[in-house]
Order: sequence, then C-alpha cells, then structure tokens
Amino acid sequence: MEHESDAEDEKAGAPVRWLGLWDAYFVVCYLVTAGLVFTSSSPQGHRALALGALTLLAVWYAGLGRPLLSGQSGSRKGESGQGGDRPGGGGRRNGVFCAGLCGLFALVAFADPAGSFALFGVVPMVMMSLPTRPAVAVAVPANLLPLVAWWWARGASSPPPLFALLASLLGVALSVLLGLWIKRVVRQNREHAELIEELRRNRAEVARLSHRAGVAAERERLAREIHDTLAQSLTSVIGLVQAVEAEVDGAPGLDRARERLALVGRVAGDALAEARAFVAGRAPAPLQESSPAQALRRQAEALAEQTGLPVRFVVEGDERPLPMAVGVVLLRAAQETLANVRKHAAAGRVEVVLRYADGHAGLVVTDDGRGFEAGDGTRAADDARPEGGFGLRGLRARVAESGGELAVVSGPGQGTVVTVRMPA
Repeated sequence: MEHESDAEDEKAGAPVRWLGLWDAYFVVCYLVTAGLVFTSSSPQGHRALALGALTLLAVWYAGLGRPLLSGQSGSRKGESGQGGDRPGGGGRRNGVFCAGLCGLFALVAFADPAGSFALFGVVPMVMMSLPTRPAVAVAVPANLLPLVAWWWARGASSPPPLFALLASLLGVALSVLLGLWIKRVVRQNREHAELIEELRRNRAEVARLSHRAGVAAERERLAREIHDTLAQSLTSVIGLVQAVEAEVDGAPGLDRARERLALVGRVAGDALAEARAFVAGRAPAPLQESSPAQALRRQAEALAEQTGLPVRFVVEGDERPLPMAVGVVLLRAAQETLANVRKHAAAGRVEVVLRYADGHAGLVVTDDGRGFEAGDGTRAADDARPEGGFGLRGLRARVAESGGELAVVSGPGQGTVVTVRMPA
C-alpha cells in the first residue's frame, strides 16, 4: 500500500515540478512591473492604484491560481460540466481565477500604462488555466488592453503609434506560443508520470506472479515428495493394521490389542487425510467440515484416548467463524503442543482453552508435567532430543507469519503453559 501511495504522490507531483521556476518568473515580472509603475510619470494616485491592483493580482495568484496550477484542487468536475478544476481544465474555479486575473490586470493597465508589463505574467497563467481555445480567446484581448489603456490615457485624438500596435500583435503571438509550450510540457510530464506508474504497477505484478509461481512450484515439489513417501507409508501402515486385526479377530484375551490396533488405524487414517489435503492444496482435514472449536475438541479427545490423561477442553467467549488462516494456525498449535505433552511432559492433567475476544482469537494449552527451561520460548524439550526436531521454534515462525503472538511459560517441575494469540 505504501508503494502505491508513493506512486500516486509522484504522479500528482510530476506535472508541477516546474512551478518553482514559474514562481521565480512571476516574482521577477511583479518586481519589474512594480518598478516601472513606481518610476513612471503618471499621477501619484494612479501609480498607487496600479501598485495596489498589482499586489492584489499577486495575492490572487498565490491564493487561488497556484493551487489550481499545482493540481491541489483535485480533478473534481466543475459545475460547468467540463473539465475539472486543474491546469488546463474548464472548471468553474479556473474561469473565476482567469476573470479575476484579467480584471486586476485591466485595472493596473488603465491606472498606469507602465503596468502593462504584467502582461508577461498574466497571459501564461491564462494559457495554463483554461483549455486552448478559450485561453486564446482571453489572451488576445488581454494583449490588446495596453493599447486601449494607452489610447484612453491620451485621449481619442491621439491614436496609438504603429510600433505599439505591432508590439501588441507580437505579444499575442509570443504569449500564445509560450502558453502552448507550457501546456505541452505539462502534458508530457503527466504522460511520463502515468508511464512510470504503469511500469511500477507492472513490476509489482511481475513480482507477485513470480512469488506465486515459486510458491506453486514448491508446493508441487512437496506434494510429490509427500505422496511418494509419507502417504505411501501411511497407506501401508493402515493396510498392515487391518491385516493384523483380521488375524486376531476372535482370539481370546486380545480385546485390548484390538482397541490399540483400531486406534493406530484411526491415527494413521487421520495423518493420511492430512497428507492428501496438503497435496490437493485444501484446508486441513479437521477444518474442512467443522469449526475450529470442534476440530480442537477432537484433538483434545484424541490425546485423552491415546494416553488416558484427563484432558479438559473449554471455549471462552462467543464462538464465531474465524478466517481459515487463523483456524489453521490454532489447529497446528494445538497439534504441536499436545504432541509435546504426549511425548515429553509426563503430565497428570491437561487443559485446552479456545478464547474468543474482540478482534482476536487465542489458544491456551496448560499441563502440569515436568516442564523445561523455556528461555526465550523457542526451545522445547523435543528440540533437544537426539534425533532432532522442530518443536516450538517452528510453531513460533508459523504464528509470526500470520501476524500472531506465541508465549511459552515453563520451568523444571512447574508444568508448561503455551499461549497463542491471533488477530481475527
């Protein structure tokens, strides 16, 4: 999300990177025009009026024009139903800005013809603020205003000289060309920004697809390995158990053996179902047709059946559906912790608690067994056994990948409490 936000900011900022240079140009126009008005031969009152109108023009640009030119007004549709309030748009605010700009410039020019130099700052702003045709329609009479102001100041009996008329026509041509050039620069910058954003999106999509392809390839490799090793071995175990059950069927005094063989067959069948679910890319078998609470209850009952331990299962809070990823983590946490209890804890009782809270779901597994030196909570007793193991270290990594937290409290002779807290 952060990269997308940066891309949007860059796209919005690219067309207006030239505004710093434009601001400097506008300041120069303002200072030169103010200097010409201040040193002109017009009456003092006229010069004061021209300077005041010129200052208002600068304020008008800073307060309304610059946000429009920088795109800060957004791209909302104007009330006129044309383009939005943005550079080159036909929004209502753009029209208001240009009307005020031309009105203040007219006041400056008629108060003191020397103020006509402001035309070099006014016309480019008009060209940037309006679509091309309306901008040209406004820029042409704006360029003729100095002639009208000069003629008005000297009376109808003194027509403007030819060089003034030619200068005005040249100003019209230059201002139109300048405005068109600015529009082209803005458009090219905007197109470049859109191209950069599209390239960034494509790069992110390629990275996402590459990651997905890598995950799929690894899953396929593991699926083949599981199918060719564990699944085949479990199938053989189930077949052998069924064969032994058939051989001892009817034999006296072997009821206990048959119960054990049936339990072995069920455990192997559950493991085979898990392996097949992984190979098919489905949810774990215990969660396919039941809720997390039911799946955890069955894990607790299986431990009690296998070991004879009293195992208590409790649900705290209002039970509700959980995201599949959260249910998988809680199930794997229960399987790992209960396997440690069965193999290493020598416990006298076990309690499994599934907690539902606002925005979270948690699992707490408590036993009163021999315990161990928990340290930082990443090493359990089964991690140090000669054949090696993954233990709570792997569980901690699984929980962290899903945004959860794992806590282990234990000590020699003090039992063990494993707590998993997941956002839900």
